[in-house]
Amino acid sequence: MAFFTMGKLLFGLTLGKKGLFLKKMVEMTLSSSAKTQEIPSYLIYEMDDGRPIYYRGYREVLVNNDGADSVSCQNNLQAWIKSEIGFTLKSSLRREYILTTGNLGLQIARETVRIADIAIFNKENFVLSNQYSANPPEIAIEIDTKADLDSPGASIDYFDRKNRQLLEFGVKKIIWIFTEVHSVKVIVPGEDVQHFEWEEDITVMEGVQFNLQKIMDQLL
Repeated sequence: MAFFTMGKLLFGLTLGKKGLFLKKMVEMTLSSSAKTQEIPSYLIYEMDDGRPIYYRGYREVLVNNDGADSVSCQNNLQAWIKSEIGFTLKSSLRREYILTTGNLGLQIARETVRIADIAIFNKENFVLSNQYSANPPEIAIEIDTKADLDSPGASIDYFDRKNRQLLEFGVKKIIWIFTEVHSVKVIVPGEDVQHFEWEEDITVMEGVQFNLQKIMDQLL
């Protein structure tokens, strides 16, 4: 009992220290081995109000001493969909918009960073720098998530908090693409969540759409 009390104390102290963000090594108790092991910062996917959200599969990385690529890389389908949607949207967007693809970091608050797979910015709101974006994109498109959501209720809490934070940040539309179940969710402030199948057209903004099934048919 003393071991777990001390572990929780150390964990609380670590989270409270200044400069934690993505650079600190945090501690956890591995129930399978009953020992405390450091979790390196490269296994942190996002930060939520100072709380690290780890990559899915990070426990296996710790146990097997795997590299970060084993959890941070996308699979073929996710990477291909991202590039094809990016190409489709880029050719349709007006010149006043900037489109980014990749794991763009959005600096929502001092200790809150969220990732966007595809983001569309007003050109005047986009700053080219080597820092996370402190400005919100107009549209954020997410293809699945790499976050560890193994604990009970973690999935609902994760999506609710991320969606709320993105909207409060100033994002005007969030599009979630779920590759395993071939479905799409669209979140717009003040409106009910919209649900779509892959065969349906997804409106990104006026005059800009994509259709996942048509994109898939190009490969088949």
